[in-house]
Amino acid sequence: MPDPDQRLFFLLQRAAHRLRTTADRRCLDAAGVTTAQLAALFAIRDGSALTQRRLAAALDLRESAVTALVRRLAEAGLITRRAHPDEHRAVLLELTEEGDAALRAARPAVDRFNAELRALLGDDGFARTAAALHRLAHWEP
Repeated sequence: MPDPDQRLFFLLQRAAHRLRTTADRRCLDAAGVTTAQLAALFAIRDGSALTQRRLAAALDLRESAVTALVRRLAEAGLITRRAHPDEHRAVLLELTEEGDAALRAARPAVDRFNAELRALLGDDGFARTAAALHRLAHWEP
């Protein structure tokens, strides 16, 4: 049997694409949201007085990308935007009942997906992969 491919960057990109498209399809089917939208909804739910700037930092995205994401979420009725009491140019993001329902609807699909990955990698492989990806995600070259 040939040695497995060692082109880590290529493999990470390929795996990320496969995982993202599969997870997006499942989240859209379950809750009508993509994984990017789901991540924003979780951040907004878990954040305190979350602004678009803080959401961009939490998601590690450019503010321009978050502006479009927030607009789509608001248009879908999943979040509301209200004026920040202290910063005249900022808005606070809040989850609506519909947004909370989307999170609840997506949860079983997310749990199933993680269970499939755990079964594929094994408990030790799952934990080691998660730890390695965490290190890579926070790497400062």
